[in-house]
Amino acid sequence: MKKNRIPLSWSLSILAISMQAITQAAGAQTSVVELDEVVVSGSRSATKLSETPVSIGAVKRSQWEQDKPKSVGEIINRIAGVQWNDLGNEQHSMAIRQPIGTKAVYQYLEDGIPIRPMGVFNHNALNETNMNGSGGVEVVKGAASSLYGSNAVGGAVNFLTMKPSATPTGTVGLRLDNVDEFKRVDTGASNTWGDLGLRFSHYSSQRDSTNWQEYSGGKKDSFTLRADYDLSDTSWLRASVVQTDLFSETPGNVTEADYRSNPGKSINTFTWRKDKTTRANLAWEGETTTRGLTTVTLFHRSNDHGQLPNYTFSNCSGTNATCTGTINNNHVDSLGVDVKHDEKLGWLRAQWVSGVYIDRSQNAYLSDNLAVLREPIATGRNLSYTVSSVQKGRRDFSAGIANDAVFSQLEFSPSDALRVVLGGRYDSIGYDFKNALNTGTAVSVNYGAANETRSFGRFSPKLGATYAISAASSVYSTYSGGFVPPEVSELYGKDAIPDLRPATYSNIELGWRAALGGIKLDSALYRLDGTDTIVSFKNPDNTSVNKNAGKTTSQGVELSLSQENTAWDWQVGANFSRHAYVDYKTSSALDYSGNTMPSAPWHTLNATLGYRVAPGARIAVNLVKQGQYYMDDANTAVYAGHTLLNLTGSYPMGDGWESWFQVRNLTDQLYANTASKGSSGNTYGVGAPRSLMLGVTKLFGKK
Repeated sequence: MKKNRIPLSWSLSILAISMQAITQAAGAQTSVVELDEVVVSGSRSATKLSETPVSIGAVKRSQWEQDKPKSVGEIINRIAGVQWNDLGNEQHSMAIRQPIGTKAVYQYLEDGIPIRPMGVFNHNALNETNMNGSGGVEVVKGAASSLYGSNAVGGAVNFLTMKPSATPTGTVGLRLDNVDEFKRVDTGASNTWGDLGLRFSHYSSQRDSTNWQEYSGGKKDSFTLRADYDLSDTSWLRASVVQTDLFSETPGNVTEADYRSNPGKSINTFTWRKDKTTRANLAWEGETTTRGLTTVTLFHRSNDHGQLPNYTFSNCSGTNATCTGTINNNHVDSLGVDVKHDEKLGWLRAQWVSGVYIDRSQNAYLSDNLAVLREPIATGRNLSYTVSSVQKGRRDFSAGIANDAVFSQLEFSPSDALRVVLGGRYDSIGYDFKNALNTGTAVSVNYGAANETRSFGRFSPKLGATYAISAASSVYSTYSGGFVPPEVSELYGKDAIPDLRPATYSNIELGWRAALGGIKLDSALYRLDGTDTIVSFKNPDNTSVNKNAGKTTSQGVELSLSQENTAWDWQVGANFSRHAYVDYKTSSALDYSGNTMPSAPWHTLNATLGYRVAPGARIAVNLVKQGQYYMDDANTAVYAGHTLLNLTGSYPMGDGWESWFQVRNLTDQLYANTASKGSSGNTYGVGAPRSLMLGVTKLFGKK
């Protein structure tokens, strides 16, 4: 394993200097707290956060430019209760009011439009966004199906594309990492000519295979082109195109012994993942009534996802030199329209938002079986593969997906202090499944399921209210519902169609927002109950089946605190939670009811303390803490959790130039991004050791 690391003594010296500078800033004067921040994701309309009865965390573009994130996770993990979990090369899993996982319990959006269609969720979908083209992100926590449809159960993550600038601007940036062998180039340009504004944003990144972790190289190219055009004083057009092209080697997890003694090891030499996506939106917005605004968005998606995944390797325990595996490709094309009308009524400050959503997608899936050659004794390394002639398990199908929805939400104020919200959405989701393989008598055994159509539908309600205690403090309460229909892959990806029911959820929360002197506070207490939660149950042979767990419950408290002035700033985001199976029996002899769900940290903490050492120059220390969690359904193994320190600094050099550095995992902790227990023992997805990233950026024109 390559260990080109920063000396710990050097890193701690920087930390000591930065902490001394921060301490000297303790007496600085507090600036005014922005209490009435405006968000758009809580009601699909620009709304004061203080009048939004739902927990929302937002990160603005200015924070993006200050922190210069390596991944989306370094931005959204600042939000209390949000954990983007790093799986390498922008691959990830997520935890928002749910355990860390890959299930379809979130809705990922861009400008309010789902990045992927219903039924084809991918836990890595945020790698299909362009960080450099985002103007900010808002995260709605808890069930949000009343506005965003099915899957928006744990939450909805809405990225907002960056608007064109009013004057000519441009950016160029370069960054290099010494341990990940990572490099990235950022470029951008923008201007407005009369009624037309354009912005181009791009980045290319590469991680060489010679880094600290064997077989973990990757690369990504991503660009966003946005155009805004004023048709008149009362109507506008907005068009955007986003394209991403990602390739990643996939090293897989390591055993307990290797985690302790050789964490950079990989037994894989040929597994990979490829994602190529294109999204195009054309939105018309106009004042169609005296007090009303209508938005019509036409959208297109094209997603091609291919992989040779190591997690499907099975039947290779002991001294067997041959395993089984798969290679597959999943392609999705979508066309749809989203129509929304926002009307301000003439009584009680009432506002009514309603609309229609229509999405037609075609999902083609092809999977072949593999015979994998493994070195059985010396290393257990997977050496090569051939396409197998075994028919059982092969898949070649297409599924037409029809998602139609209507939604409506009414807000009104019976008094100056009280704001009430009533809303709901009805979603209808239909699958038209066609098996391209021989549908003979052996269809249920060797060739997958027979052709069929099936549909799901459900109404998701919302009732909430906010109450202004004072101009600087408000409380809120809300009840909302959500549901998750079975995914295409969950129904048709195995030998036969499992008996799966849609999972349903109810969410109740209480919250308090306040400006306490110069400190901004946002807190929430929540409970999310699920019925028929779809879980993946692992068999002894490492294969898995999808099942409905009877009932689950997730409850916790989220706390966000922040303060900023001319000299220093700090923020803390904390989450304390428990996620449990209320009723989950996998067989007559195996009952997990009452157990804590696996991969569910009991607490998380993300805190940053920054000091402006000179005009435009800043140094900051960041602490990331993840609590312990169970590694299996039976609660027999525990991952102890970890605490990481990161250090950042930036310095303006004049004429638009800025240099900066980032030290990740300052104390060089051994930690895991994933930890699980299976039939062959504990396995870990290892986190990166201490690393140094250096960067330089150049800004042309004014922001």
